Amino acid sequence: MRTSKQYLEKLAGMRKNLYIHGKLVGRDDPLVVQRSRAVQLTFEKTEDPEFQDLVTATSHITGKTINRFTHIHQSPEDLLKKQEMTRKLCNLTGGCIQRCMGIDAMNALSVSTKNCDLRHGTAYHERWLKYLEYFQENDLVAACAQTDAKGDRRFRPGEQPDPDQYLHVVERREDGVVVRGAKLHNTMAPYADEIIAIPTRYLAKDETDYAIAFAIPADTEGVYMIGREGYFSRREPETEAPIAEFGDIESFTVFDNVFVPNERIFLNGETDIGGGLALFFALYHRHSYCGCKPGVSDVLMGTTALMADYLGIEKMPHVKEKMAEFISVAELVYAAGIAASVKSSKAASGTQIPNVIFANVGRRHAGHNIYHEYNLLCDVAGGLPATLPLSSEYNSPVVGEFVKKYVTRREGVSPENHYRAAHLACDVLNSELATILQVAGVHGGGSPIMEDIAIMSTYDVESKKNMAKYLAGIKDEDK
Repeated sequence: MRTSKQYLEKLAGMRKNLYIHGKLVGRDDPLVVQRSRAVQLTFEKTEDPEFQDLVTATSHITGKTINRFTHIHQSPEDLLKKQEMTRKLCNLTGGCIQRCMGIDAMNALSVSTKNCDLRHGTAYHERWLKYLEYFQENDLVAACAQTDAKGDRRFRPGEQPDPDQYLHVVERREDGVVVRGAKLHNTMAPYADEIIAIPTRYLAKDETDYAIAFAIPADTEGVYMIGREGYFSRREPETEAPIAEFGDIESFTVFDNVFVPNERIFLNGETDIGGGLALFFALYHRHSYCGCKPGVSDVLMGTTALMADYLGIEKMPHVKEKMAEFISVAELVYAAGIAASVKSSKAASGTQIPNVIFANVGRRHAGHNIYHEYNLLCDVAGGLPATLPLSSEYNSPVVGEFVKKYVTRREGVSPENHYRAAHLACDVLNSELATILQVAGVHGGGSPIMEDIAIMSTYDVESKKNMAKYLAGIKDEDK
């Protein structure tokens, strides 16, 4: 397993292809290093006795101890540990732990490559296993590139006026393919070792050029990353806080005639498998959300409780009601993830697959409540998080004492702690990263309609209707 130092050293040696704040930067740029802090944590916690059992696993192909973010789930216990790990790590970062996208894609490829081999006589799974061994041996960080630009939503991939609106093959060679297009909303791609690209939707039989899945180094020639930084806050040293360490960089990842060698291709033209691969990734990622979103709820809940305490209203009935709502959302989503793990099944590849219904209803419940949770904090905290003077004013020799005086609320709490609590509320409500997390809370892992489709295409409604007929005494349908 790698250390965070080794991870950063490898990033520093990669080709520059990230554009952010109007300039081309390397991965050793202080901004990129800082924004990768959450991923660094996934390496550091392998040495922490409190986290070691969760953040490490045993490889099913080598028997070696590996980082769980490179592990292919082999049992319900693996799924449960992944969920618990995700929640606990999100508690430490105040938001997304970021590294789950890559391993969710790897688990999806484990299932789909085997399914493709069984249906079409291909050899993708063996090829993928070789890549998996390399992936685990080098403790790699991968970003999943799934969501295409999609262009005019009235048209399918093969019908777009601009075919590049969906990533597609533009040339086939004996030694590989050349692809063109873009994948959007790629969290942490700018500080990933590898990009794993997979289809975003079901494909028609004639859309073979869009049925492509592969993994390539993130600095491959022809890959351009157009980044947007997200962060909680920038603080002066006197008001440093753990949450201020974390942030992210989102990416429009452009593939401009990128060559992908055969050994890195895991699907190439099998349209019937492409849609299934898209759904398997979504399923694994929605199960990850059943750990991630309760972790974020914990942060929102704790901030709300702290603000209520410092305001002197913690015991008020309306505050208790809000706390009960927080608990209900967080623990129901988490419980759905547990159920998805316990009720999981084995794929032909031996990989454990979360239960479709429970994973999707958990993610759906989280998404439908995300803005409500932020509203609960907003209601308790009031307008202060949006207008709070920041650290330069707090530390000002002229106006700093006024800031300290007028943020103070309850007796017995120091002005500094009042300020720190208000600043935390500001971070999780009003910061650049907070707004990203809110939208991600709705759309991460797929838009809400896709959860509905997954639920309704899997759930046995007919059996419920037959039960109703039995209870009503209906034996024969009217002719």
